[in-house]
Amino acid sequence: MEQPRIRVAAYVIRHRTVAELLVFDHVGMPEAGTQIPAGGVHSGEDLEQAVLREVAEETGLFDVSVVNQIAVEDRPHPLTRQPRRTTFFHLRAMPDTADAWIHRVDSDGDDHGLTFACRFSALPLDIPLADHQDAWLAKILS
Repeated sequence: MEQPRIRVAAYVIRHRTVAELLVFDHVGMPEAGTQIPAGGVHSGEDLEQAVLREVAEETGLFDVSVVNQIAVEDRPHPLTRQPRRTTFFHLRAMPDTADAWIHRVDSDGDDHGLTFACRFSALPLDIPLADHQDAWLAKILS
């Protein structure tokens, strides 16, 4: 049996008058859908380090903290059908974090050079996230 790709995903929540989730869209790639920060774990990296790195790489936010691990999901990649295991985390952003911004990814990963339009959206979301990334969001809201 093929080993799954190990990944992390981040539900970054900002609390103001209501709880808000950090989401982003790929600039110029509407087919990618609205997403949360997520990606692969590097060799020797623990899961909490990986989720903090992914948030920083994909959104430019460094002032976030891990609250807890929400779920572990084994589900194949939607296009390649390759096995993958994603650990979802709840993270907290500061209340004074900007409402929206544009971020260009600067990393050694596949998303290097991509531009993301980041924003906080009030919960519950009014649109589904790409690749069923919202599957575990209710665990934060309950």
